[in-house]
Amino acid sequence: MTLNLKRMIKRDELITMRAIAMCFKPYLKPEEALIYCNLGRTQFAKNCEEHGIFKNSSGYYKREEIDKMLSGDASLISEAARKLKVR
Repeated sequence: MTLNLKRMIKRDELITMRAIAMCFKPYLKPEEALIYCNLGRTQFAKNCEEHGIFKNSSGYYKREEIDKMLSGDASLISEAARKLKVR
């Protein structure tokens, strides 16, 4: 049954269904996070470091944290720099 179902669904439709499902997953694999953010690996790693976003023990990123990063919230580094007083 599943074999016939896969043949009936076109490759483009399958990719679209996976992309939509990815938007509702609470945790994303690193590859999914790159696609979700539409960033390259280096840029994504840099942004995650600035915002203090790390993989959990299972190797997944929390989508909520990635959404905060993408919304334009201030990064942890810029927050710390703003609180720093120069004499």
